[in-house]
Amino acid sequence: MESVQAIKQRFGIIGNNIALNRSIEKSIQVAPTDISVLVSGESGVGKESLPKIIHSLSHRKHNKYIAVNCGAIPEGTIDSELFGHEKGAFTGASQARDGYFQVADGGTIFLDEVGELPLTTQVRLLRVLENGEFIRVGSSKVQKTNVRIVAATNVNMHEAIQKNKFREDLYYRLSTIEIHLPPLRDRKDDIHLLFRKFASDFATKYKMPTVRLTSSAQQMLENCHWPGNIRQLKNVAEQISVLEKERELDADRLREYIPKTSNLPSVIKAEKAKNDFSNEREILYKVLFDMKSDLNDLKKLTLELLSNGNTEKVKDEQENLIKKIYGKTKESQDTEDDFDERLEVLQIPEKSSIEEDEDEISIERASSYDFAEDVEEEETLSLQEKEVELIKKSLERYHGKRKPAAEELGISERTLYRKIKQYDL
Repeated sequence: MESVQAIKQRFGIIGNNIALNRSIEKSIQVAPTDISVLVSGESGVGKESLPKIIHSLSHRKHNKYIAVNCGAIPEGTIDSELFGHEKGAFTGASQARDGYFQVADGGTIFLDEVGELPLTTQVRLLRVLENGEFIRVGSSKVQKTNVRIVAATNVNMHEAIQKNKFREDLYYRLSTIEIHLPPLRDRKDDIHLLFRKFASDFATKYKMPTVRLTSSAQQMLENCHWPGNIRQLKNVAEQISVLEKERELDADRLREYIPKTSNLPSVIKAEKAKNDFSNEREILYKVLFDMKSDLNDLKKLTLELLSNGNTEKVKDEQENLIKKIYGKTKESQDTEDDFDERLEVLQIPEKSSIEEDEDEISIERASSYDFAEDVEEEETLSLQEKEVELIKKSLERYHGKRKPAAEELGISERTLYRKIKQYDL
């Protein structure tokens, strides 16, 4: 069995972090078996190296090794890519095609970003893991394959399972052995080693002297958060190698290339979400408070009308209240018809009708609030019936012509059209 150091040299892995060494040790130990392995870790930590180690140290090393990026294949074609298809199975399938599981029979398949697989494909993959069987797209014939599956993901699988985005049974079949690669920010001692390696490689590639860092620049490099991990560090090393004329950088020069990100992105995100929720709640409270205030004003208008019968004063206050509620006047963005429609929300009866119903008003004053609500509901229904009757008579008189009927009723033609539709006349 090869040592961890020998494996690092063979696959170009740089670093002496304890967690990194432990991940490589687990890969070496599990390689001779056919156990399914799930490699987890953030994007850019180098998860693709471990499946290569596992395959090269297994008894399948002389057979094919296929790496599949599940997140890069469209959902409509991924079943065909993995399991193959028959001729005519779908539009464009001019001939039969073998899938990766058939091509890699006897070897290893590396499913990168396995958390992005559609649920229907997850069912097919589960069957392969359980008994090595699969069916081509457009076929009914069951075929056998003998492949070892090594998967990798940067998704939190437990959260994905809770959100029904990943099957729990498939997760347990894939993660018989789970190997976690640490993020770069947890490997501070390895950051400068990696930077020196990348700087040396780019110096050779672009035929220029190698970039070096001062001690203060090294410290700044190590204290960076590196959300993109090794991939991001490599990009920074390439930028510096190409753009900088001076081959030794201090902290001030390096600062221009360091990503300006927080060390606690998740905390800030949670705090932002909390603040957004608080702001929405405050807005909702304000709207409800304003609605309550408007209702109180409506009650005052009604009491004024019942007590004094001063319809002119009440109408003035009514129009002011409508302007306040809707924040618009007759001369604003609304048309005259829109304003008339809104004005119909609160219709003040004529003084003569108030005098005729004086006895009823005295009864309402003596009644409780609940009883007043019942009376108001009954009156609304009777008014609706009278309104329907008046509209019908007016339309009959003018043989269905809406314009003269609307003029007679004292409303706009648009309002009449709306009421015709409302009452299905």
